[in-house]
Amino acid sequence: MRRPLATGLAASSPALVAVVAGAVPASAVPADKPAVLSGWTQTSASSYTTWLTARDNQSGWSAYSFDWSTDYCSDSPGNPFGFPFKLSCARHDFGYRNYKAAGQFDADKARPDSAFYEDLKRVCAAYSGATKASYNGTAWTYYEAVKASG
Repeated sequence: MRRPLATGLAASSPALVAVVAGAVPASAVPADKPAVLSGWTQTSASSYTTWLTARDNQSGWSAYSFDWSTDYCSDSPGNPFGFPFKLSCARHDFGYRNYKAAGQFDADKARPDSAFYEDLKRVCAAYSGATKASYNGTAWTYYEAVKASG
């Protein structure tokens, strides 16, 4: 008999399923820090939303000792040409800071870089015409800069 995926996952790791579902605060599962970090740095919109929810409730995740600090894309403007890049930059900074702290930066640098670009593209999708083309070009430039310089 086949079990639904969620049931199968719950049987093997109920804490991880609860964290991914957003049902359990981090203090209940600090051993899952690598899995949570990985989940919050994926390219999907749901990964971004889950990270943003956690960012808005950092105290609920204090047991993980995540570094939430950000400089919003270092010396680059967080809102170039009025485009709202700040939160995309914050998530990118989150990935970099926490993979570095875990000693996994070299192995996992591509993950926050790719998530950053997908985050920017999702914001671009709200625009049309020349503005969208300009936004897409700026997003690509930002992505290439972080990919090259890290």
